[in-house]
Amino acid sequence: MKTNYHAHSTFCDGKASPEQMLKSAVEKHFDVFGFSSHSMQPFSSSWHIPYQNHMAYCDEIRRLKSGYAKDIEVMLGFEADYIEGVCSPRMDRYAEFAPDYLIGAVHFVPGDKGFYEADGKFPDTREKIDAVYGGDRKKAVQAYFECERKMLREGDFAILAHCDLIRKQNSPKAPDRLFDEGESWYREQIRETAKAIASSGVCVEINTGGMARGYLDTPYPSREFLEELCRLHVPVTVSSDAHSPEHLEFAFDEALNLAKSVGYTEIMYFTGGKAAFRKI
Repeated sequence: MKTNYHAHSTFCDGKASPEQMLKSAVEKHFDVFGFSSHSMQPFSSSWHIPYQNHMAYCDEIRRLKSGYAKDIEVMLGFEADYIEGVCSPRMDRYAEFAPDYLIGAVHFVPGDKGFYEADGKFPDTREKIDAVYGGDRKKAVQAYFECERKMLREGDFAILAHCDLIRKQNSPKAPDRLFDEGESWYREQIRETAKAIASSGVCVEINTGGMARGYLDTPYPSREFLEELCRLHVPVTVSSDAHSPEHLEFAFDEALNLAKSVGYTEIMYFTGGKAAFRKI
């Protein structure tokens, strides 16, 4: 089975229409392809689906699901943001759209004086951390993982998106490293978050999007994080987080090799509304 459940289109911040993305998936011999446009339902930002366009998005994906049924299994999903008290990846909040699945994601990290964006532009994120957390980067990173743990406790979703997205801020392209991933406090955040993931029962994606866009040399999550997830028997899947057709299967081999190298022997996939596993 060749699958991908994390892909974007022009309904949010993608560069191609859903049909263009799907045609490329068929050409690349995917068996199952899931669309997961960014959503902050019932709100939105410049890179989320506008609230009034949610149903049009669903109608288009269902049209493609029917029209391409002989070639590929198409699934309707949302990458649903979590902001405490604002929006949450819960199926009951998306009931009117009847998605096949939800991907839970933390992008925005609130504080007493606003919020910062974990995968924002490097100068913007640093400026916001200075404003919201008084420049305390350790506290800002800890808050990111605490948001994720809250989402895991409160959410109702199938797949956890880029579970250490904050690592983007340590990209070689950044003006400096936001934090040291080897410090004990950061490794403790990984361990505590891995426990929360295991307790929630969700599947974690090995996400190659940061590699495709040139920010990182390895997928989300890091090797150390993935080792901890494997130790706790957390299921994983591989997703590209693609925003354009050429990235639909970017670095999938590297992601699978990483999974195998830390001890995984199988990958979870979803088909016909059910979860299953395949050997790697």
